[in-house]
Amino acid sequence: MLAKRAAPHCAHGVANRVRIIGGQYRRRLLDFPGSAGLRPTPDRVRETLFNWLGQDLPGWNCLDLFAGSGALGFEAASRGAGRVVMIERERAALDALEKNREVLGANQVDILRADALAWLANSHEAFDLIFVDPPFDSGLADTVLVGLARHLKSGGQAYVEQGAEVIAPPGFIIHRSGRAGRSHFALLVKE
Repeated sequence: MLAKRAAPHCAHGVANRVRIIGGQYRRRLLDFPGSAGLRPTPDRVRETLFNWLGQDLPGWNCLDLFAGSGALGFEAASRGAGRVVMIERERAALDALEKNREVLGANQVDILRADALAWLANSHEAFDLIFVDPPFDSGLADTVLVGLARHLKSGGQAYVEQGAEVIAPPGFIIHRSGRAGRSHFALLVKE
């Protein structure tokens, strides 16, 4: 008899929980609120992404737009990122992010309550890696990608996850891409 597979947003059979898969916080569980459009990047996809990136991100400056569950940002922090900025506007998600940061002792994580598009428009910071994983099927990734190059350091990378195939905007090339179920994902490199 085959065992039932847990839903993508479950870890250890518990809904609204995701597991960190590598680094110093490996195997730690993160709780997050249930809300429409919040679909954390599955373990298998995160493992693929961090294989592409080289596993560790020593001292990297990362931005997690639309942080949601925080799976991508906390994974980066776990793998040695020097600073991770998480942008989230929903109060329940923010509360969960702050709780998870405290439980992990992830002092390199800054959590900001803001609209991702407004924050990008007003920020002058540049990052080594930016995670662009907006609410599923929102179409916001294309809007974000148009002006994202100015927020990346030379040779910087952007990870994009969305419900449609990822198309590289001017100034970027697709380094790697894949698909898992309905999700399309790609690692873009700034030219």
